[in-house]
Amino acid sequence: MPLSRLLIWILGLSVIFGLMIWLVHSIYRLYLTISWTAPLLANLLLLLLVALLGLLIAAFVYYFQLYPAKKSRQKAQQRRLVTKLPEQKTEAAEEALKALRKQVKQVQDRVAQQALLSRSREIEANLARGELQVVVFGTGSAGKTSLVNAIIGQMVGNVEATMGTTQVGETYRLKLRGLEREILITDTPGILEPGIAGTQREQLARQLATQADLLLFVVDNDLRQSEYEPLQTLAEIGKRSLLVFNKTDLYTDEEREIILTKLRARVRDFIKAADVVAIAANPQPFQLESGAIVEPEPEIIPLIKRLAAVLRAEGEDLIADNILLQSQRLGEEARQIIDRQRRQQADKIIERYQWIGAGVIAVTPLPVVDMLATAAVNAQMVVEIGRVYGCELNSDRGKELALSLGKTLVSLGVVKGAVELLARALQFQIATYLVGKVIQGVTAAYLTRIAGKSFVEYFRHDQDWGDGGITEVVQRQFQLNRRDEFVKAFVKDAIAKVVKPITQTLETEREEELVELSEDDWRS
Repeated sequence: MPLSRLLIWILGLSVIFGLMIWLVHSIYRLYLTISWTAPLLANLLLLLLVALLGLLIAAFVYYFQLYPAKKSRQKAQQRRLVTKLPEQKTEAAEEALKALRKQVKQVQDRVAQQALLSRSREIEANLARGELQVVVFGTGSAGKTSLVNAIIGQMVGNVEATMGTTQVGETYRLKLRGLEREILITDTPGILEPGIAGTQREQLARQLATQADLLLFVVDNDLRQSEYEPLQTLAEIGKRSLLVFNKTDLYTDEEREIILTKLRARVRDFIKAADVVAIAANPQPFQLESGAIVEPEPEIIPLIKRLAAVLRAEGEDLIADNILLQSQRLGEEARQIIDRQRRQQADKIIERYQWIGAGVIAVTPLPVVDMLATAAVNAQMVVEIGRVYGCELNSDRGKELALSLGKTLVSLGVVKGAVELLARALQFQIATYLVGKVIQGVTAAYLTRIAGKSFVEYFRHDQDWGDGGITEVVQRQFQLNRRDEFVKAFVKDAIAKVVKPITQTLETEREEELVELSEDDWRS
Protein backbone atom coordinates (compact mmCIF):
# COMPACT_ATOMS: atom_id res chain seq x y z
CA MET A 1 0.00 0.00 0.00
CA PRO A 2 1.38 3.49 -0.85
CA LEU A 3 2.58 5.58 2.09
CA SER A 4 0.02 8.32 1.46
CA ARG A 5 -2.85 5.82 1.50
CA LEU A 6 -1.47 4.22 4.68
CA LEU A 7 -1.31 7.62 6.44
CA ILE A 8 -4.89 8.40 5.41
CA TRP A 9 -5.94 4.97 6.68
CA ILE A 10 -4.33 5.57 10.10
CA LEU A 11 -5.69 9.13 10.35
CA GLY A 12 -9.16 7.97 9.35
CA LEU A 13 -9.19 5.21 11.93
CA SER A 14 -7.99 7.63 14.62
CA VAL A 15 -10.77 10.09 13.76
CA ILE A 16 -13.35 7.31 13.75
CA PHE A 17 -12.23 5.95 17.13
CA GLY A 18 -12.16 9.47 18.59
CA LEU A 19 -15.65 10.18 17.31
CA MET A 20 -16.85 6.85 18.62
CA ILE A 21 -15.56 7.61 22.12
CA TRP A 22 -17.04 11.14 22.02
CA LEU A 23 -20.33 9.90 20.60
CA VAL A 24 -20.64 7.09 23.14
CA HIS A 25 -20.07 9.52 25.98
CA SER A 26 -22.39 12.18 24.52
CA ILE A 27 -25.07 9.69 23.60
CA TYR A 28 -24.93 8.18 27.06
CA ARG A 29 -25.42 11.61 28.73
CA LEU A 30 -28.15 12.59 26.23
CA TYR A 31 -29.87 9.27 26.67
CA LEU A 32 -29.90 9.64 30.46
CA THR A 33 -31.33 13.15 30.17
CA ILE A 34 -34.14 12.28 27.73
CA SER A 35 -34.99 8.86 29.10
CA TRP A 36 -36.36 10.37 32.31
CA THR A 37 -39.16 12.14 30.45
CA ALA A 38 -39.51 10.30 27.04
CA PRO A 39 -37.95 6.82 26.99
CA LEU A 40 -39.25 6.04 23.42
CA LEU A 41 -37.76 9.22 21.95
CA ALA A 42 -34.47 8.46 23.63
CA ASN A 43 -34.37 4.98 22.05
CA LEU A 44 -35.18 6.39 18.54
CA LEU A 45 -32.44 9.01 18.86
CA LEU A 46 -29.95 6.34 19.90
CA LEU A 47 -30.91 4.18 16.90
CA LEU A 48 -30.50 7.13 14.50
CA LEU A 49 -27.03 7.98 15.78
CA VAL A 50 -25.89 4.37 15.54
CA ALA A 51 -27.16 4.21 11.91
CA LEU A 52 -25.25 7.40 11.00
CA LEU A 53 -22.10 6.02 12.54
CA GLY A 54 -22.55 2.78 10.58
CA LEU A 55 -22.91 4.71 7.33
CA LEU A 56 -19.71 6.61 8.06
CA ILE A 57 -17.80 3.37 8.65
CA ALA A 58 -19.31 1.78 5.53
CA ALA A 59 -18.30 4.74 3.37
CA PHE A 60 -14.76 4.59 4.70
CA VAL A 61 -14.50 0.84 4.05
CA TYR A 62 -16.00 1.25 0.55
CA TYR A 63 -13.39 3.79 -0.44
CA PHE A 64 -10.45 1.68 0.70
CA GLN A 65 -11.74 -1.78 -0.17
CA LEU A 66 -14.60 -1.84 -2.64
CA TYR A 67 -13.42 1.05 -4.84
CA PRO A 68 -10.07 -0.57 -5.61
CA ALA A 69 -11.94 -3.79 -6.32
CA LYS A 70 -14.18 -1.89 -8.74
CA LYS A 71 -11.14 -0.45 -10.47
CA SER A 72 -9.70 -3.95 -10.72
CA ARG A 73 -12.91 -5.14 -12.37
CA GLN A 74 -12.74 -2.22 -14.81
CA LYS A 75 -9.15 -3.08 -15.65
CA ALA A 76 -10.15 -6.71 -16.14
CA GLN A 77 -12.93 -5.60 -18.51
CA GLN A 78 -10.43 -3.46 -20.41
CA ARG A 79 -8.10 -6.46 -20.67
CA ARG A 80 -10.98 -8.54 -22.01
CA LEU A 81 -11.69 -5.82 -24.59
CA VAL A 82 -8.02 -5.83 -25.58
CA THR A 83 -8.09 -9.58 -26.06
CA LYS A 84 -11.25 -9.27 -28.15
CA LEU A 85 -9.69 -6.57 -30.33
CA PRO A 86 -7.55 -8.97 -32.38
CA GLU A 87 -10.64 -11.15 -32.90
CA GLN A 88 -12.47 -8.12 -34.29
CA LYS A 89 -9.52 -7.34 -36.53
CA THR A 90 -9.42 -10.94 -37.70
CA GLU A 91 -13.10 -10.77 -38.57
CA ALA A 92 -12.43 -7.51 -40.42
CA ALA A 93 -9.61 -9.21 -42.31
CA GLU A 94 -11.90 -12.10 -43.26
CA GLU A 95 -14.55 -9.65 -44.49
CA ALA A 96 -11.90 -7.79 -46.49
CA LEU A 97 -10.88 -11.06 -48.16
CA LYS A 98 -14.50 -11.85 -49.04
CA ALA A 99 -14.93 -8.40 -50.58
CA LEU A 100 -11.66 -8.86 -52.43
CA ARG A 101 -12.80 -12.13 -54.00
CA LYS A 102 -16.03 -10.50 -55.22
CA GLN A 103 -14.03 -7.64 -56.67
CA VAL A 104 -11.58 -9.95 -58.44
CA LYS A 105 -14.49 -11.71 -60.19
CA GLN A 106 -15.16 -8.44 -62.06
CA VAL A 107 -11.74 -8.63 -63.73
CA GLN A 108 -12.25 -9.83 -67.30
CA ASP A 109 -8.61 -10.59 -68.03
CA ARG A 110 -8.40 -14.27 -67.04
CA VAL A 111 -4.67 -14.24 -66.49
CA ALA A 112 -4.84 -11.21 -64.20
CA GLN A 113 -7.90 -12.64 -62.45
CA GLN A 114 -6.18 -15.95 -61.69
CA ALA A 115 -3.07 -14.15 -60.44
CA LEU A 116 -5.15 -12.02 -58.07
CA LEU A 117 -7.15 -15.03 -56.85
CA SER A 118 -3.93 -16.94 -56.21
CA ARG A 119 -2.51 -14.10 -54.13
CA SER A 120 -5.79 -13.72 -52.22
CA ARG A 121 -5.66 -17.43 -51.37
CA GLU A 122 -2.10 -16.97 -50.09
CA ILE A 123 -3.27 -14.14 -47.83
CA GLU A 124 -6.17 -16.29 -46.61
CA ALA A 125 -3.77 -19.18 -45.90
CA ASN A 126 -1.54 -16.84 -43.88
CA LEU A 127 -4.54 -15.74 -41.84
CA ALA A 128 -5.51 -19.37 -41.14
CA ARG A 129 -1.95 -20.51 -40.38
CA GLY A 130 -1.21 -17.49 -38.20
CA GLU A 131 2.57 -17.55 -38.25
CA LEU A 132 4.35 -14.34 -37.30
CA GLN A 133 6.45 -13.18 -40.23
CA VAL A 134 9.51 -11.17 -39.22
CA VAL A 135 11.55 -9.75 -42.11
CA VAL A 136 15.11 -8.42 -41.81
CA PHE A 137 15.63 -5.50 -44.20
CA GLY A 138 18.46 -3.09 -44.98
CA THR A 139 21.62 -2.55 -47.02
CA GLY A 140 23.88 -5.47 -47.85
CA SER A 141 26.70 -4.14 -45.65
CA ALA A 142 24.62 -3.68 -42.50
CA GLY A 143 25.05 -7.28 -41.31
CA LYS A 144 21.53 -8.62 -41.82
CA THR A 145 22.56 -12.23 -42.32
CA SER A 146 24.83 -12.12 -39.28
CA LEU A 147 21.89 -10.77 -37.29
CA VAL A 148 19.61 -13.61 -38.43
CA ASN A 149 22.23 -16.20 -37.54
CA ALA A 150 22.80 -14.61 -34.13
CA ILE A 151 19.07 -14.55 -33.35
CA ILE A 152 18.60 -18.18 -34.37
CA GLY A 153 21.73 -19.30 -32.56
CA GLN A 154 20.64 -17.47 -29.40
CA MET A 155 17.05 -18.66 -29.43
CA VAL A 156 17.21 -22.23 -30.81
CA GLY A 157 20.88 -23.13 -30.61
CA ASN A 158 23.54 -23.39 -33.28
CA VAL A 159 22.17 -23.91 -36.79
CA GLU A 160 23.64 -24.08 -40.24
CA ALA A 161 22.63 -20.68 -41.55
CA THR A 162 24.11 -19.22 -44.69
CA MET A 163 26.60 -16.41 -44.11
CA GLY A 164 27.38 -13.77 -46.71
CA THR A 165 25.33 -12.09 -49.43
CA THR A 166 21.71 -13.20 -49.56
CA GLN A 167 20.50 -13.71 -53.14
CA VAL A 168 16.88 -14.55 -52.32
CA GLY A 169 14.71 -14.34 -49.23
CA GLU A 170 15.88 -17.12 -46.91
CA THR A 171 13.39 -18.04 -44.19
CA TYR A 172 13.98 -19.79 -40.86
CA ARG A 173 11.38 -21.14 -38.46
CA LEU A 174 11.71 -20.77 -34.71
CA LYS A 175 9.68 -20.83 -31.52
CA LEU A 176 9.67 -18.18 -28.81
CA ARG A 177 8.93 -19.10 -25.20
CA GLY A 178 5.61 -17.68 -24.07
CA LEU A 179 4.31 -17.29 -27.63
CA GLU A 180 1.95 -19.88 -29.11
CA ARG A 181 2.54 -18.93 -32.74
CA GLU A 182 5.64 -19.90 -34.64
CA ILE A 183 7.95 -17.18 -35.94
CA LEU A 184 9.20 -17.09 -39.52
CA ILE A 185 12.28 -14.89 -39.78
CA THR A 186 13.31 -13.97 -43.33
CA ASP A 187 16.67 -12.61 -44.44
CA THR A 188 16.26 -10.40 -47.54
CA PRO A 189 18.71 -9.29 -50.23
CA GLY A 190 20.41 -5.97 -49.56
CA ILE A 191 18.98 -2.75 -50.94
CA LEU A 192 20.94 -0.02 -52.78
CA GLU A 193 23.18 -2.54 -54.57
CA PRO A 194 24.52 -1.45 -58.01
CA GLY A 195 23.58 -2.99 -61.35
CA ILE A 196 20.48 -4.59 -62.83
CA ALA A 197 20.82 -7.67 -60.62
CA GLY A 198 21.09 -5.44 -57.54
CA THR A 199 17.92 -3.58 -58.56
CA GLN A 200 16.05 -6.84 -59.04
CA ARG A 201 17.15 -8.12 -55.62
CA GLU A 202 16.07 -4.83 -54.06
CA GLN A 203 12.60 -5.18 -55.59
CA LEU A 204 12.37 -8.65 -54.05
CA ALA A 205 13.51 -7.29 -50.68
CA ARG A 206 10.90 -4.50 -50.77
CA GLN A 207 8.17 -6.97 -51.69
CA LEU A 208 9.12 -9.23 -48.77
CA ALA A 209 9.22 -6.20 -46.45
CA THR A 210 5.66 -5.16 -47.36
CA GLN A 211 4.46 -8.69 -46.54
CA ALA A 212 6.03 -8.73 -43.05
CA ASP A 213 4.10 -8.65 -39.80
CA LEU A 214 7.14 -7.06 -38.16
CA LEU A 215 10.15 -5.47 -39.83
CA LEU A 216 13.72 -5.39 -38.51
CA PHE A 217 15.43 -2.53 -40.37
CA VAL A 218 19.19 -2.94 -39.92
CA VAL A 219 21.75 -0.11 -40.18
CA ASP A 220 25.41 0.11 -39.16
CA ASN A 221 25.59 3.89 -38.64
CA ASP A 222 23.36 6.93 -38.74
CA LEU A 223 20.60 6.68 -41.34
CA ARG A 224 21.51 7.80 -44.83
CA GLN A 225 18.79 9.47 -46.88
CA SER A 226 18.71 6.42 -49.18
CA GLU A 227 17.92 4.28 -46.11
CA TYR A 228 15.56 6.76 -44.46
CA GLU A 229 13.21 6.98 -47.45
CA PRO A 230 12.32 3.25 -47.71
CA LEU A 231 11.97 3.02 -43.93
CA GLN A 232 9.61 6.00 -43.91
CA THR A 233 7.66 4.60 -46.87
CA LEU A 234 7.15 1.29 -45.10
CA ALA A 235 6.03 3.12 -41.94
CA GLU A 236 3.54 5.19 -43.96
CA ILE A 237 1.79 2.07 -45.25
CA GLY A 238 1.43 0.89 -41.65
CA LYS A 239 4.39 -1.44 -41.33
CA ARG A 240 5.51 -2.00 -37.71
CA SER A 241 9.31 -1.70 -37.51
CA LEU A 242 12.22 -2.06 -35.12
CA LEU A 243 15.32 -0.06 -36.10
CA VAL A 244 18.42 -2.14 -35.34
CA PHE A 245 21.77 -0.35 -34.97
CA ASN A 246 24.27 -3.14 -35.71
CA LYS A 247 28.09 -3.33 -35.49
CA THR A 248 28.26 -1.26 -32.31
CA ASP A 249 31.54 -3.01 -31.43
CA LEU A 250 33.24 -0.82 -34.05
CA TYR A 251 32.49 2.33 -32.04
CA THR A 252 33.46 3.69 -28.66
CA ASP A 253 30.76 3.97 -25.99
CA GLU A 254 30.52 7.72 -26.59
CA GLU A 255 30.22 7.32 -30.37
CA ARG A 256 27.61 4.60 -29.92
CA GLU A 257 25.44 6.83 -27.73
CA ILE A 258 25.74 9.74 -30.18
CA ILE A 259 24.66 7.58 -33.14
CA LEU A 260 21.84 5.99 -31.13
CA THR A 261 20.55 9.44 -30.12
CA LYS A 262 20.65 10.63 -33.75
CA LEU A 263 18.77 7.55 -34.94
CA ARG A 264 16.01 7.99 -32.37
CA ALA A 265 15.69 11.68 -33.23
CA ARG A 266 15.43 11.03 -36.98
CA VAL A 267 12.71 8.37 -36.75
CA ARG A 268 10.79 9.69 -33.74
CA ASP A 269 7.75 10.51 -35.90
CA PHE A 270 7.11 6.86 -36.82
CA ILE A 271 9.28 4.64 -34.56
CA LYS A 272 9.28 4.76 -30.75
CA ALA A 273 12.57 5.31 -28.94
CA ALA A 274 12.27 1.87 -27.29
CA ASP A 275 12.14 0.31 -30.76
CA VAL A 276 15.59 1.62 -31.70
CA VAL A 277 18.00 -1.03 -30.41
CA ALA A 278 21.82 -1.20 -30.47
CA ILE A 279 23.50 -4.60 -30.98
CA ALA A 280 26.64 -6.32 -32.26
CA ALA A 281 25.51 -9.41 -34.18
CA ASN A 282 28.99 -10.51 -35.25
CA PRO A 283 31.61 -8.71 -33.09
CA GLN A 284 35.10 -8.46 -34.49
CA PRO A 285 37.73 -10.70 -32.79
CA PHE A 286 40.43 -8.93 -30.79
CA GLN A 287 43.84 -9.86 -29.47
CA LEU A 288 44.76 -9.94 -25.78
CA GLU A 289 48.11 -8.77 -24.44
CA SER A 290 49.06 -12.42 -24.15
CA GLY A 291 48.62 -12.75 -27.90
CA ALA A 292 45.49 -14.90 -27.67
CA ILE A 293 42.68 -14.14 -30.15
CA VAL A 294 39.26 -13.72 -28.55
CA GLU A 295 36.05 -14.05 -30.56
CA PRO A 296 33.30 -12.27 -28.57
CA GLU A 297 29.77 -13.62 -28.33
CA PRO A 298 27.06 -11.72 -30.24
CA GLU A 299 25.51 -8.89 -28.23
CA ILE A 300 21.86 -9.17 -29.28
CA ILE A 301 20.05 -9.71 -25.97
CA PRO A 302 18.49 -6.19 -26.05
CA LEU A 303 17.02 -6.92 -29.49
CA ILE A 304 15.72 -10.36 -28.48
CA LYS A 305 14.07 -8.88 -25.38
CA ARG A 306 12.43 -6.11 -27.39
CA LEU A 307 11.42 -8.51 -30.15
CA ALA A 308 9.87 -10.89 -27.62
CA ALA A 309 8.04 -8.04 -25.85
CA VAL A 310 6.58 -6.71 -29.10
CA LEU A 311 5.53 -10.11 -30.42
CA ARG A 312 3.93 -11.16 -27.12
CA ALA A 313 2.08 -7.89 -26.64
CA GLU A 314 1.17 -7.11 -30.27
CA GLY A 315 1.56 -10.38 -32.17
CA GLU A 316 -2.16 -10.95 -32.77
CA ASP A 317 -2.69 -7.33 -33.82
CA LEU A 318 0.33 -7.44 -36.12
CA ILE A 319 -1.00 -10.49 -37.97
CA ALA A 320 -4.51 -9.04 -38.36
CA ASP A 321 -3.17 -5.62 -39.38
CA ASN A 322 -0.89 -7.19 -41.96
CA ILE A 323 -3.70 -9.29 -43.43
CA LEU A 324 -5.84 -6.15 -43.69
CA LEU A 325 -2.97 -4.26 -45.30
CA GLN A 326 -2.28 -7.03 -47.83
CA SER A 327 -6.00 -7.28 -48.64
CA GLN A 328 -6.26 -3.53 -49.14
CA ARG A 329 -3.18 -3.43 -51.37
CA LEU A 330 -4.44 -6.34 -53.46
CA GLY A 331 -7.89 -4.76 -53.57
CA GLU A 332 -6.36 -1.52 -54.83
CA GLU A 333 -4.50 -3.46 -57.53
CA ALA A 334 -7.77 -5.13 -58.55
CA ARG A 335 -9.52 -1.73 -58.62
CA GLN A 336 -6.83 -0.36 -60.92
CA ILE A 337 -7.22 -3.33 -63.29
CA ILE A 338 -11.02 -2.94 -63.26
CA ASP A 339 -10.65 0.81 -63.84
CA ARG A 340 -8.39 0.23 -66.87
CA GLN A 341 -10.84 -2.38 -68.12
CA ARG A 342 -13.76 0.03 -67.80
CA ARG A 343 -11.81 2.86 -69.43
CA GLN A 344 -11.08 0.67 -72.43
CA GLN A 345 -14.76 -0.26 -72.75
CA ALA A 346 -15.80 3.38 -72.33
CA ASP A 347 -13.24 4.51 -74.93
CA LYS A 348 -14.77 2.14 -77.47
CA ILE A 349 -18.22 3.57 -76.74
CA ILE A 350 -16.93 7.15 -77.03
CA GLU A 351 -15.15 6.43 -80.32
CA ARG A 352 -18.27 4.86 -81.78
CA TYR A 353 -20.56 7.71 -80.81
CA GLN A 354 -18.16 10.49 -81.75
CA TRP A 355 -18.21 9.33 -85.38
CA ILE A 356 -21.96 8.73 -85.25
CA GLY A 357 -22.35 12.35 -84.12
CA ALA A 358 -20.00 13.52 -86.86
CA GLY A 359 -22.04 11.68 -89.46
CA VAL A 360 -25.32 13.16 -88.24
CA ILE A 361 -24.00 16.73 -88.38
CA ALA A 362 -22.17 16.23 -91.69
CA VAL A 363 -25.30 14.91 -93.41
CA THR A 364 -27.55 17.66 -92.02
CA PRO A 365 -25.23 20.65 -91.39
CA LEU A 366 -26.46 23.51 -89.24
CA PRO A 367 -25.56 27.20 -89.50
CA VAL A 368 -23.34 26.75 -86.42
CA VAL A 369 -22.08 23.80 -84.44
CA ASP A 370 -24.79 23.30 -81.81
CA MET A 371 -24.07 20.84 -79.01
CA LEU A 372 -27.76 20.79 -78.12
CA ALA A 373 -28.47 19.25 -81.53
CA THR A 374 -26.16 16.33 -80.70
CA ALA A 375 -27.64 15.84 -77.23
CA ALA A 376 -29.72 12.84 -78.38
CA VAL A 377 -26.57 11.06 -79.57
CA ASN A 378 -24.68 11.97 -76.40
CA ALA A 379 -27.61 10.89 -74.22
CA GLN A 380 -27.40 7.32 -75.48
CA MET A 381 -23.62 7.42 -75.05
CA VAL A 382 -24.06 8.50 -71.42
CA VAL A 383 -26.42 5.60 -70.74
CA GLU A 384 -23.96 3.07 -72.18
CA ILE A 385 -20.95 4.53 -70.30
CA GLY A 386 -22.97 4.47 -67.09
CA ARG A 387 -23.77 0.80 -67.66
CA VAL A 388 -20.03 0.04 -67.93
CA TYR A 389 -19.55 1.56 -64.46
CA GLY A 390 -22.54 -0.28 -62.99
CA CYS A 391 -24.90 2.73 -63.10
CA GLU A 392 -28.22 2.03 -64.79
CA LEU A 393 -29.62 5.29 -66.21
CA ASN A 394 -32.87 5.75 -68.10
CA SER A 395 -33.02 7.77 -71.32
CA ASP A 396 -34.50 10.84 -69.58
CA ARG A 397 -31.61 10.99 -67.12
CA GLY A 398 -29.18 10.48 -70.01
CA LYS A 399 -30.70 13.42 -71.92
CA GLU A 400 -30.60 15.58 -68.80
CA LEU A 401 -26.88 14.90 -68.27
CA ALA A 402 -26.08 15.37 -71.99
CA LEU A 403 -27.93 18.72 -72.16
CA SER A 404 -26.24 19.92 -68.96
CA LEU A 405 -22.80 19.11 -70.31
CA GLY A 406 -23.64 20.59 -73.73
CA LYS A 407 -24.60 23.90 -72.15
CA THR A 408 -21.37 23.84 -70.16
CA LEU A 409 -19.34 23.32 -73.33
CA VAL A 410 -21.02 26.33 -74.94
CA SER A 411 -20.77 28.59 -71.88
CA LEU A 412 -17.06 27.86 -71.43
CA GLY A 413 -16.27 28.67 -75.05
CA VAL A 414 -15.11 25.12 -75.69
CA VAL A 415 -17.29 24.86 -78.82
CA LYS A 416 -15.76 28.01 -80.34
CA GLY A 417 -12.27 26.91 -79.34
CA ALA A 418 -12.79 23.48 -80.88
CA VAL A 419 -14.00 24.97 -84.18
CA GLU A 420 -10.94 27.22 -84.42
CA LEU A 421 -8.56 24.45 -83.42
CA LEU A 422 -9.88 21.95 -85.96
CA ALA A 423 -10.31 24.52 -88.74
CA ARG A 424 -6.59 25.28 -88.53
CA ALA A 425 -5.73 21.59 -88.53
CA LEU A 426 -8.00 20.86 -91.54
CA GLN A 427 -7.47 23.94 -93.71
CA PHE A 428 -4.76 22.40 -95.90
CA GLN A 429 -6.24 18.91 -96.05
CA ILE A 430 -9.75 19.39 -97.45
CA ALA A 431 -11.25 21.02 -100.51
CA THR A 432 -12.86 24.44 -100.17
CA TYR A 433 -16.35 23.21 -101.04
CA LEU A 434 -16.16 20.69 -98.19
CA VAL A 435 -15.11 23.11 -95.46
CA GLY A 436 -18.52 23.77 -93.90
CA LYS A 437 -19.70 20.21 -93.68
CA VAL A 438 -16.37 18.76 -92.62
CA ILE A 439 -15.57 21.27 -89.89
CA GLN A 440 -19.02 20.91 -88.36
CA GLY A 441 -18.89 17.12 -88.46
CA VAL A 442 -15.35 16.78 -87.15
CA THR A 443 -16.02 19.38 -84.43
CA ALA A 444 -19.14 17.46 -83.35
CA ALA A 445 -17.02 14.30 -83.06
CA TYR A 446 -14.36 16.17 -81.07
CA LEU A 447 -16.90 17.66 -78.66
CA THR A 448 -18.61 14.29 -78.26
CA ARG A 449 -15.23 12.89 -77.27
CA ILE A 450 -14.72 15.59 -74.64
CA ALA A 451 -18.24 14.98 -73.34
CA GLY A 452 -17.64 11.22 -73.17
CA LYS A 453 -14.30 11.60 -71.36
CA SER A 454 -15.96 13.98 -68.89
CA PHE A 455 -18.73 11.47 -68.20
CA VAL A 456 -16.12 8.76 -67.58
CA GLU A 457 -14.70 10.91 -64.75
CA TYR A 458 -18.23 11.50 -63.46
CA PHE A 459 -18.98 7.77 -63.22
CA ARG A 460 -15.51 6.85 -61.95
CA HIS A 461 -16.18 9.04 -58.91
CA ASP A 462 -19.60 7.51 -58.16
CA GLN A 463 -21.65 10.03 -60.14
CA ASP A 464 -19.92 13.03 -58.63
CA TRP A 465 -18.26 15.87 -60.54
CA GLY A 466 -15.90 16.57 -57.64
CA ASP A 467 -15.14 19.77 -55.76
CA GLY A 468 -14.58 21.79 -58.93
CA GLY A 469 -17.87 20.66 -60.44
CA ILE A 470 -18.64 19.94 -64.08
CA THR A 471 -16.78 23.09 -65.20
CA GLU A 472 -13.40 21.91 -63.93
CA VAL A 473 -13.83 18.42 -65.39
CA VAL A 474 -14.75 19.75 -68.85
CA GLN A 475 -11.90 22.27 -68.88
CA ARG A 476 -9.40 19.58 -67.90
CA GLN A 477 -10.60 17.24 -70.65
CA PHE A 478 -10.45 20.04 -73.22
CA GLN A 479 -6.85 20.80 -72.25
CA LEU A 480 -5.91 17.11 -72.46
CA ASN A 481 -7.51 16.74 -75.91
CA ARG A 482 -6.04 19.86 -77.50
CA ARG A 483 -2.42 18.70 -77.40
CA ASP A 484 -0.76 18.72 -80.82
CA GLU A 485 -0.01 15.00 -80.94
CA PHE A 486 -3.61 14.13 -80.12
CA VAL A 487 -5.11 16.63 -82.56
CA LYS A 488 -2.93 15.30 -85.40
CA ALA A 489 -4.01 11.73 -84.72
CA PHE A 490 -7.65 12.78 -84.35
CA VAL A 491 -7.66 14.71 -87.63
CA LYS A 492 -6.08 11.72 -89.40
CA ASP A 493 -8.91 9.50 -88.18
CA ALA A 494 -11.47 12.20 -89.05
CA ILE A 495 -10.25 12.37 -92.63
CA ALA A 496 -10.65 8.60 -92.94
CA LYS A 497 -14.05 8.44 -91.21
CA VAL A 498 -15.67 11.78 -92.16
CA VAL A 499 -13.91 13.56 -95.05
CA LYS A 500 -13.54 10.59 -97.40
CA PRO A 501 -17.16 9.38 -96.97
CA ILE A 502 -18.43 12.93 -97.62
CA THR A 503 -16.16 13.28 -100.64
CA GLN A 504 -17.31 9.97 -102.06
CA THR A 505 -20.94 10.91 -101.48
CA LEU A 506 -20.53 14.27 -103.20
CA GLU A 507 -18.68 12.72 -106.13
CA THR A 508 -21.45 10.16 -106.51
CA GLU A 509 -24.07 12.91 -106.43
CA ARG A 510 -22.14 14.91 -109.07
CA GLU A 511 -21.83 11.87 -111.30
CA GLU A 512 -25.58 11.30 -111.01
CA GLU A 513 -26.24 14.96 -111.84
CA LEU A 514 -23.96 14.74 -114.90
CA VAL A 515 -25.75 11.61 -116.06
CA GLU A 516 -29.12 13.33 -115.65
CA LEU A 517 -27.87 16.40 -117.57
CA SER A 518 -26.53 14.28 -120.41
CA GLU A 519 -29.83 12.41 -120.60
CA ASP A 520 -31.72 15.71 -120.74
CA ASP A 521 -29.42 16.98 -123.52
CA TRP A 522 -29.97 13.76 -125.48
CA ARG A 523 -33.75 14.04 -125.14
CA SER A 524 -33.65 17.67 -126.25
